[in-house]
Amino acid sequence: MKTLMTVMLILIANGCSIFPHPRPSAVHDFGYSISNAPSEINTSTQQSPITVEAPKWLSDNHIRYRLLYSTPTQVRFYSLDRWIAPPPELFEQLLNASGKQWHNPVTIQLQVFEQQFDTLDKAKVVMHFTAIITAGDKAKVNKRDFHLQLPCPTPDAKGAVSGFTQLTKQAVDKIQAWVATQNLASPL
Repeated sequence: MKTLMTVMLILIANGCSIFPHPRPSAVHDFGYSISNAPSEINTSTQQSPITVEAPKWLSDNHIRYRLLYSTPTQVRFYSLDRWIAPPPELFEQLLNASGKQWHNPVTIQLQVFEQQFDTLDKAKVVMHFTAIITAGDKAKVNKRDFHLQLPCPTPDAKGAVSGFTQLTKQAVDKIQAWVATQNLASPL
């Protein structure tokens, strides 16, 4: 017993512990570069050309996941990893910082933004949203539903963040391509 106490005191004195050190929490965004950081978004009194709306349950900074293989109706959250802001805000910043000239207001209605596990070791990130373009007189509206998904590089929070970084950038490209094909008159 005396030997065990001596070993434990030596370990503690040397900064070692028999208990694992807790992993620090982490805050994530979509990996903005200096050239397209959110601070470059037009901050004048004009309304942003693109707005992202979402249901109340997506208005926090949780990274959500769902285990489709066991409890598909239960939404879970990573405890140590969070977004720096709610996903709708991050997505709106990414869209407005894309450098694209938007001739008409575009509204994105985000419905799903979560990681889904098909099996214990296979996950994907999923986004569902509707893009709506409104002409100047607001009488002419075009809309399109987008259902996007991408496999995660790893089945964990790090894989979710990496997957969403790629998926949101793909979503921006898809929205821009769709908007370019629309024939709505520019507002007067």
